[in-house]
Amino acid sequence: MTGSGQFASFFVNEFLFGIDVAKVQEVVSGAEVTPVPLAPPIVRGLINLRGQIVTAIDLRRCLQLPERPDPQPFVNMIVYADDGCVSLLVDRAGDVLSVEADEFEYPPATLEGRSRELIYGAFKLNGKLLLVLDTDKVVDALDGLIK
Repeated sequence: MTGSGQFASFFVNEFLFGIDVAKVQEVVSGAEVTPVPLAPPIVRGLINLRGQIVTAIDLRRCLQLPERPDPQPFVNMIVYADDGCVSLLVDRAGDVLSVEADEFEYPPATLEGRSRELIYGAFKLNGKLLLVLDTDKVVDALDGLIK
């Protein structure tokens, strides 16, 4: 990674994640998710975003993390994909964070399983680790399950 950048941050299971702000269309709270019968487990359902039907991907399931114990509504990170948009369901939204290239690290060796495939790096920030999610690989993982 070269130069500095900005990431829209969010939390899943108390982990801090980030997505390049250029890939984020918007953040929506409390959208109703309609389940889809026979969909892969990572697909929580569909949301209606002002007339556009968007697939809602549960990042906890996608990253093989425990189910969410809190009954609070998910936050939808609406991100651009090749075929339109998808919603990444997260626990809560964070801030837009600015980072410098010299803070970038490749994925930590402690990451295992699907998480290692979907996270392409991390930034060390004042006592926190910002895990950078590769949204293209998340969508590709979904495509691989459907085909």
